[in-house]
Amino acid sequence: MASFTDYGLDRRFTNYVHQNVAIPQVYDRISWTQYDIDADELEYIDVHKGIDYLFKNAEGKVVSVQERFRESMYAKYSDFTIRYRRDENSHQDRVRSEYYKIEADYFTYGITNGNKSNFSSATDFIKVAIIDLKKVYEKIDNGLIVIRDNGRNVCRIIEENGVRKIECPVKYNRDGSSSFFPIEIAYLIELWGEEMVVYKKGF
Repeated sequence: MASFTDYGLDRRFTNYVHQNVAIPQVYDRISWTQYDIDADELEYIDVHKGIDYLFKNAEGKVVSVQERFRESMYAKYSDFTIRYRRDENSHQDRVRSEYYKIEADYFTYGITNGNKSNFSSATDFIKVAIIDLKKVYEKIDNGLIVIRDNGRNVCRIIEENGVRKIECPVKYNRDGSSSFFPIEIAYLIELWGEEMVVYKKGF
């Protein structure tokens, strides 16, 4: 049976984790301070640029972040996903999904020790990483991260012409509404280390 996502619940859970777990346990530790902007502007960059928050980093530079937080039931997974295409959408301007529009500098991905049915049960991260999205897209453009519909369900490290790469499969939601691809965080760290992941715990 296909499961359906309650996006409103997801957003409320993510907002709670951002404020009560991510800020004190991740951003504060690397001296990133949330940079507040007008609510309408924040909504605009969320919808059109895939940006959830702005921060001032330790050097005083303003950086943009997209966040995704999950429940403890996902602790066995160590990849994050980027929404790819909605080929069945009748609106041509909506076929290209998150992958094509995201402009965030970083992606903060975390799996909490809690669950959505009880937000306050999330007090810590089992796994969390801040990934440099600009570097990820650079590797994709350079052919070092390969996105291809190869029938596999997981990423793998491959070697082509003597060069190690990450191959990421295109996957499809059960209802056929959209596709996405996972990127294994452990592989980013294995191949490129701190160049790709500026903060990590549990990976």
